[in-house]
Amino acid sequence: MFAKPFEKPIRVWVGLGFPRHLNTVVDAYQFVIDWCGNSPEQKAAIRACRAALAGDVDAETARGVFVAFARKKDILIEDGTIPPMLEKAHPRHA
Repeated sequence: MFAKPFEKPIRVWVGLGFPRHLNTVVDAYQFVIDWCGNSPEQKAAIRACRAALAGDVDAETARGVFVAFARKKDILIEDGTIPPMLEKAHPRHA
């Protein structure tokens, strides 16, 4: 199956704080190759997605590497997170 769905979609921030759901390895691969940059995390996510598409690793392995990339770039939506630009405008009080 070419789509290789994730067990749980990955949610990332795009544009001006709009959420995007990545449901498959193809979705994640397209997102990461369109990402402007050349970081080690991005390269690892590209390699992991390509490996999953080739059947060398499972979709959840590629998902984990992509999540690490998204977390490093501060675009991963985890429970209770708000867009980074809003976080900077309204910092949480400790």
